[in-house]
Amino acid sequence: MNAMTAFSLNGAAPLANADELEAALRQIGAARYHNLHPFHRLLHGGKLNKGQVQAWALNRYYYQSSIPIKDAVVISRFRDRATRVEWRHRIEDHDGDLSSEGGIERWLKLTEGLGLDSAYVESTQGILPATRFAVDAYVHFVRDRTPLEAIASSLTELFAPNLHEERIAGMLAHYDFVNPEIMSYFKRRLEQAPRDANFALTYVKQHATTPAEREAVCNALIFKTNVLWAQLDALHHAYVDGHIPPGAFVPQGS
Repeated sequence: MNAMTAFSLNGAAPLANADELEAALRQIGAARYHNLHPFHRLLHGGKLNKGQVQAWALNRYYYQSSIPIKDAVVISRFRDRATRVEWRHRIEDHDGDLSSEGGIERWLKLTEGLGLDSAYVESTQGILPATRFAVDAYVHFVRDRTPLEAIASSLTELFAPNLHEERIAGMLAHYDFVNPEIMSYFKRRLEQAPRDANFALTYVKQHATTPAEREAVCNALIFKTNVLWAQLDALHHAYVDGHIPPGAFVPQGS
């Protein structure tokens, strides 16, 4: 199916203005965001064992560590200095700088706190093939599609804070091997994600000026929700259903 027509073929009329675009984006999030995935319900409800939580954190590291690479590609798409300056802090949020830690370091605190060796996590040797394919596809998307679509693909951040709140509360309540210190990544994103989402939402509402462009924005968000959903499909298949592919992380006791 052509990505430029997927949204309209799902029964939506052409979007006439920015307000209709925002409503459509929020509808996509309500129907497709990965908070609805069965794996997240297991994770947040305390239904996974430690090895399964380790597998989730290990695989998610590849996504987290690829975000600043993705954002550097987004910056490279813009000749407009103001947009580059605004987007640049996203790289600092994840990579940190000489005086402060970033999201990647906070994620490594999570994996270390779960008992994983940081060198092994950073090597990405044990991640699922589908994790690598999905995350790499996201980087390729922002490289190959229009700058408008590149920014639109980040709009899953509109829905992230509620998921982070649910994750913090659920994991602290249900797992004795989780403590507030190793959950610092999610606490920090409660502040960062709304700021980033507001900029991206304002940008697409201002710059998607035709029905075709608004449709492309919606399809970019659908693509991103698919990237996130595919990663959880792979985790569920490998670590809940028990079909771990060759070379992937095998929890102790499995």
